[in-house]
Amino acid sequence: MTTQQGKIKAVFFDFMGTCLDWHSSVVQAFPPAIDNKTASDLALEWRKNYFLANNQRYLQGLAPEDIDITLARVLDAVLGQFQDVKAHLDTNTKKRLVEAWHSQPAWPEVQQAIQSIREDLGLEVFVHANGTTRLQLDLTQSSGLNFNMLFSSQLLGVYKPSPEAYQKALQLVKLQPEEVVLVAAHAYDLRGAQNVGLRTIYVHRWTDDIDEDMEKVKTEFDFYLDDMKNLPATIARL
Repeated sequence: MTTQQGKIKAVFFDFMGTCLDWHSSVVQAFPPAIDNKTASDLALEWRKNYFLANNQRYLQGLAPEDIDITLARVLDAVLGQFQDVKAHLDTNTKKRLVEAWHSQPAWPEVQQAIQSIREDLGLEVFVHANGTTRLQLDLTQSSGLNFNMLFSSQLLGVYKPSPEAYQKALQLVKLQPEEVVLVAAHAYDLRGAQNVGLRTIYVHRWTDDIDEDMEKVKTEFDFYLDDMKNLPATIARL
């Protein structure tokens, strides 16, 4: 691959779900008394409702909330649907479940893909994700992934998919929208980026966008991928 890739100069990556397998970490943090199927179902519901909570704050024009606070509140709400599990989760156990989000492995192909994007394509790579800077620092350590910079909603002062979230990051790295591609496993995020002129690549992860119509999603963005194995070659095509 050559280092001349047209106008693309950098890649923004969503983090959890897109680059990281949050599901494994969270399911493993449940007490042994909770079977894996139940833990998985609860984790997926927790994740879905976390996005809904963020979206509510975004629509209300509220500042980003510490993700640990959001996750703890949403967990308590979701446990109302899992009464059998609730009995096994005391205060300390729920605290450990929230802490589990701070230690996640990368999906198997991600590290090589990011390395190739940096070394073979010569592009800068950034995390651009909702959450806190502390969370992102912890996740880069647990995953072993390296980026040029981490942009959190806490740092930018606004949630995605607000146009300001993408525009602020672009201003900080002094790039134009058409010079950046966003890689994400979340259609709402890519739609927001698309609205401000970024190029977009959807990466499907079974843990995320569980309520999206994938046939529709496949038609919305510049590219749709089942994983990141061909991501460097796909970016090269842009």
